[in-house]
Amino acid sequence: QVQLVESGGGLVEAGGSLRLSCAASGRPSSIAVMAWFRQAPGKERDFVARVTWSVTWSGRTTNYADSVKGRFTISRDNAKNTLYLQMNMLKPEDTAVYYCAAQEYYTASYRYPSNYGYWGQGTQVTVSS
Repeated sequence: QVQLVESGGGLVEAGGSLRLSCAASGRPSSIAVMAWFRQAPGKERDFVARVTWSVTWSGRTTNYADSVKGRFTISRDNAKNTLYLQMNMLKPEDTAVYYCAAQEYYTASYRYPSNYGYWGQGTQVTVSS
């Protein structure tokens, strides 16, 4: 089992920055992929970014949704078992609850929430215009 706890959300003006964190506990060595998703009110949960994960391998692969490319950066700290999402140049349309997710296998269908077995509780990000 893996437990995920997000932090770092808040209220920011358009053009500002926030950094989200997601601490993994339990069996983080079993994780192969970690990702961020977001869900705005009345909308589906959408893929934001993902990074491959290994406690023994320093290489990584990252992927981003087109809407956040060039503005958001996903990264990980293996020593701290923590995932990050640095969000710059925030826009009002980035307002959503952001969720951290993890999976124990690699899949080409990483953009779909159904392919992740572990989820955090979510953290609210609100961007004012």
